[in-house]
Amino acid sequence: MDGVIIIVVSAILSFFLVSSILSCIILICNSTKKPTRPTPQTRSLNRTRPTPNPAALTACESAAFDPSLTHLDMEELTAATKNFSSDLIIGEGSFGYVYKATLSNGVTVAIKKLDPDAFQGLREFRAEMETLGKLFHDNIVKILGFCSSGLDRVLIYEFMERGSLDQLMYDEGQENSADGFLYWHTRKKIVRGIANGLAYLHGLDTPIIHRDIKASNVLLDQNFDAHISDFGLARQIQGPHSHVSTQVAGTMGYMPPEYREGNTAATVAADVYSFGILMIEIATQNRPSWPVKLEGKSIGLVEWAREMVGLNREIEMVYEKIPRDGLIEEEVKEYFRIACMCSSDGWKERPAMKDVVERLNQIPT
Repeated sequence: MDGVIIIVVSAILSFFLVSSILSCIILICNSTKKPTRPTPQTRSLNRTRPTPNPAALTACESAAFDPSLTHLDMEELTAATKNFSSDLIIGEGSFGYVYKATLSNGVTVAIKKLDPDAFQGLREFRAEMETLGKLFHDNIVKILGFCSSGLDRVLIYEFMERGSLDQLMYDEGQENSADGFLYWHTRKKIVRGIANGLAYLHGLDTPIIHRDIKASNVLLDQNFDAHISDFGLARQIQGPHSHVSTQVAGTMGYMPPEYREGNTAATVAADVYSFGILMIEIATQNRPSWPVKLEGKSIGLVEWAREMVGLNREIEMVYEKIPRDGLIEEEVKEYFRIACMCSSDGWKERPAMKDVVERLNQIPT
């Protein structure tokens, strides 16, 4: 009996000894084995958003569309903006800041540096180059060149002395300046310029939809001539009516009601709606995203405009600081009638931009 017990105990001890030896061997092998790197697919799943492919952007590329830019590279642009100093920021576009810069040849330009961390920044960079590089119109901002180095992407535009329409309307310093104040005749001129620019875009053989018409995307030169800018969201219409899009594009307050119904297709009618809202904003100096008071209740800007027009109170709608002696009631009524047509809820009810230009031209300057 004792012999059996001894044999069993010996077997158990032998099992544990062998198991221990095998465990040690496995641990040693694992410690010397190199850790495996996650595959590209695994890395992309761990990110919160996709990023541009650096391999496609490593080369330094630049091109000038204007003879005034004889030398163009990232070193020159970095020096001109003092390493993209925040002190030189004059605006903010989609996916990047805009800087005022004077190049070594003395030419003053506006430089937009796109956010290198934004995947959509690469898409915007290509969209602006492909779109603006072939557009020539007095009311479209002129692109002078571009530069791409590594993940840095920069667009160079002509500089607009008076900045954006948004800044000119809402900046207190600008408004209190006699030279910077927007009188009624100046506002009509700006509206005509925007309308002409949009009519040009929509009338191309392959029409272009801007998709983000708003006050901050209208730049003004020294003579208050309007120039449509920021074409990062623009799309060309390959079909007869619209560009298929799976995402809503635009800015709250300017987007057409069909977007709320799930129709995200980019259409010329959507641009017309945004223009109509901008017309109302320019005349009233009320932001489209802010409610307006009417008889004690708060309503949206476009609803307020329709009700005021229905009550024949158009003169009251005009921004209170604009002198009334420069207003002709019939002209103001026609102005708001056109604005309300453009901002109709039904896209089929909105006029084409070429027709809008004709109507606006009938209002005396």
